[in-house]
Amino acid sequence: MKKQLLENIISKKNNKEEFAIVTNISNGENFIFEKNKIIDKNFENYSDEINNYFNNKQNGIIENTDIFIDTYLRPIKVIIVGAVHITQFLLDYIKNLNFEIFIIDPRDYFASEKRFPNMNIINKWPIEAFEEIKTDSSTALIALTHDPKIDDPALKHALKNKFFYIGALGSKKTHLSRCQRLKEAGFKEEEVNSIHGPIGINLGGKSSPEIALSITAQLVLESHKL
Repeated sequence: MKKQLLENIISKKNNKEEFAIVTNISNGENFIFEKNKIIDKNFENYSDEINNYFNNKQNGIIENTDIFIDTYLRPIKVIIVGAVHITQFLLDYIKNLNFEIFIIDPRDYFASEKRFPNMNIINKWPIEAFEEIKTDSSTALIALTHDPKIDDPALKHALKNKFFYIGALGSKKTHLSRCQRLKEAGFKEEEVNSIHGPIGINLGGKSSPEIALSITAQLVLESHKL
């Protein structure tokens, strides 16, 4: 692989771009494929197949060819509001998946490097914290504090920016109260109903590791709908 190609790959990874490395394993020729850009002339005959692999987020060899496609996907931003006990178990499950994780909690005695080593921690209130994070409709929010002063501003931001996944911890009663506050703040019923609450797939468990597992399952399921 040529030095310039390697430098381009490193740059794109650092910039969290989506691309694929397409290689003819019979002769070593390769190029970087990007959606909606011109395909290298040596691979034009495989244009449809390359696009299909990329759009379906697949890696592999195109059937009956020597063309190998290695797809690199942009990490999905997952914002966890609340450095609580469940968060520690949740990170054990999701930190090795294709997620870029942020923890927001103004309480620095909870959200600390000691409790969450090597994590992106923002010790600010959500309104301030979101000024530091570029978010869009492919962002997920997991609200875990049980504190409306912290959770509600984050939920409002997620709803306004149409996050693909919004989940909030709490009982059915807690969630009803939460939904009522959001409706009073001007959100439509269908917007409020998009919040997964109580958060997670119902696996029947009640312990922190089990709740974290149920959240992970729901998050992964929803991420595959993007």
